[in-house]
Amino acid sequence: MSYFAGIYDVLVVGAGHAGIEASLAAARLGCQTAIFTINLDWVGNLPCNPSIGGTAKGHLVREIDALGGEMGRAADATFLQSRMLNRGKGPAVHSLRAQIDRRRYSDYMKRALERQENLELRQSEIISLRPLSPSEREGEAELAGWPSEQPCWRAVTRLGAVYYSKTVILATGTFLGGRIYVGDVSYEGGPDGTFAATALAASLKKLPIPLRRFKTGTPARVHRRSIDFSQLEVQPGDDPIVPFSYATEEPGENQVLCHIAYTNRKTEEVIRANLHRSPLFAGIIEGVGPRYCPSIEDKIVRFPDKERHQLFIEPCGLDTEEMYLQGMSSSLPEEVQLAFYRTIKGLEQVQIMRNAYAIEYDCVDPLALAPTLAFKELPGLYGAGQFNGSSGYEEAAAQGLAAGINAARLVQGRSPVIFQRSNSYIGTLIDDLVTKGCSDPYRMMTSRSEYRLLLRQDNADERLTPQGREIGLVGDADWERFQRRMRQKEEELARLKKLTLSPSDQLNQLLVSHETSPISTGIRMEELLRRPRISYDDLAPFDPDRPPLPRDIRERVEIEIKYAGYIKRQLAQVEEMARLESRKLPGGIDYLSLEGLRSEAREKLQRVQPRSIGQAARISGVSPADISVLLIWLEKRKTGPIQDS
Repeated sequence: MSYFAGIYDVLVVGAGHAGIEASLAAARLGCQTAIFTINLDWVGNLPCNPSIGGTAKGHLVREIDALGGEMGRAADATFLQSRMLNRGKGPAVHSLRAQIDRRRYSDYMKRALERQENLELRQSEIISLRPLSPSEREGEAELAGWPSEQPCWRAVTRLGAVYYSKTVILATGTFLGGRIYVGDVSYEGGPDGTFAATALAASLKKLPIPLRRFKTGTPARVHRRSIDFSQLEVQPGDDPIVPFSYATEEPGENQVLCHIAYTNRKTEEVIRANLHRSPLFAGIIEGVGPRYCPSIEDKIVRFPDKERHQLFIEPCGLDTEEMYLQGMSSSLPEEVQLAFYRTIKGLEQVQIMRNAYAIEYDCVDPLALAPTLAFKELPGLYGAGQFNGSSGYEEAAAQGLAAGINAARLVQGRSPVIFQRSNSYIGTLIDDLVTKGCSDPYRMMTSRSEYRLLLRQDNADERLTPQGREIGLVGDADWERFQRRMRQKEEELARLKKLTLSPSDQLNQLLVSHETSPISTGIRMEELLRRPRISYDDLAPFDPDRPPLPRDIRERVEIEIKYAGYIKRQLAQVEEMARLESRKLPGGIDYLSLEGLRSEAREKLQRVQPRSIGQAARISGVSPADISVLLIWLEKRKTGPIQDS
């Protein structure tokens, strides 16, 4: 027996990283929002690894924070160890990564949801979801007065509660149709021993949603006391610590050490002898696994000449003895896992607390989505996170934020927000998904961006905080902080352009010691900073009037001066791309009948229905010759700009 339980503006299914950012954004924008999860104790769970950030992923967390999202603040409040990756490389690829106390992180996010105005957090399983037609709405007394122009979705829980909502965001993670694999054992289930969302999966298959199966996995958790740390490499955190959030003024201290170990030929022998017992290699798993985060058995097969593989031994929290073996995910039988883990130096007596497993789940082909993350054929329905074919907490949170913003704006009758790949990794991520699609779980990398020198993790606030303010997610205190920081940066850049240093023995000694030419006449500070081996801090003794600036502002000033020529070149590329993006394509074009296009281009364009010439040019299989055909067609048609939809 079902019963009416409530009406919302935005209904979010799933309280993982995508669902959290989606529901917080929608509620903060003034929409009556509800978020549903199968288990309240696993809000914001970190089932794959207890960390936030990493290469390119740290950029996403910074961008989420700059727009008014929550992930960066939560990570700063619950981190155990923090490190900036790729310090030995250029600033474009510097990426922050923090080891997280997974229980504290989950508690933080649960409290954030509980305390948010306009938001209801519910432990309840959604088992049915469908849109209602206008005639169906007339038969529901609770829907009297429902705006005719607004979509209406009906969601039913396992206990029979019926909810209506103008928009729905699917953020189901790996729960949708989830199936666990360990050796020859498989069963329905979600991550960390939770229930799978099987009924909802069956319900969604009745809708025009192109679902498919992907797969991911996680390593074992082992007991701290069973590890011989004296045999492992120590991996300390950074000092000083760089926080994720621009609002974090006191980032705290590192509280733990991480360690590094390596597989060996004996490890490989154990795995190879049992490959026939792996559901991945036995053909039992149908789903496609992540290309850039393979299981250990997959690594052994794909890289047979590699003598060893690195693994990181990381704590799961301060109040647990569980240690995580990053880089060692597996779906081999439990006894085989124990055997190959014990071949590793330092793990000879290791005790498994939670075995490794693979999980297969349903997700959507993201080509069915618009750049708003709304379904093209199902008004009011949005996808976010692993449901959209991506992998990673950070990618999920970024999509959740975008979906929450756009669902709220649809309800409020406002134009959607489409993040551009020219000013954010969030825009790159979403554009890649909805334009190029993905044949395996999508992972963000700095190499995916054409503009990575512009999209550095240090300047995410400069790129996106004004947009977050305009959207309505950046509050007064954060906006004032941002404006103060920007004044500090601009004033220091202007000062350095004017400041001239006179030659001196001390200055020339410094220059020669850094393998750069001495000076014989006065030189502007800006010119000295352009020299590759000279840093802003090196010149501090010769700059007594230097203002006391935050460390990250000093670094940003130095980067902008040192890389000014490269930045100017990339800005020119952005302008050219903006020109192509301004050439809008109308919706509903029958590309299959458009003369002059190659067959592959016709099919791809028909499926994606690009919004602009720029987006069309990024579709795999569309050549420059095809773009020329579209430009000629547009010119003949004399099409002007169209509105976002």
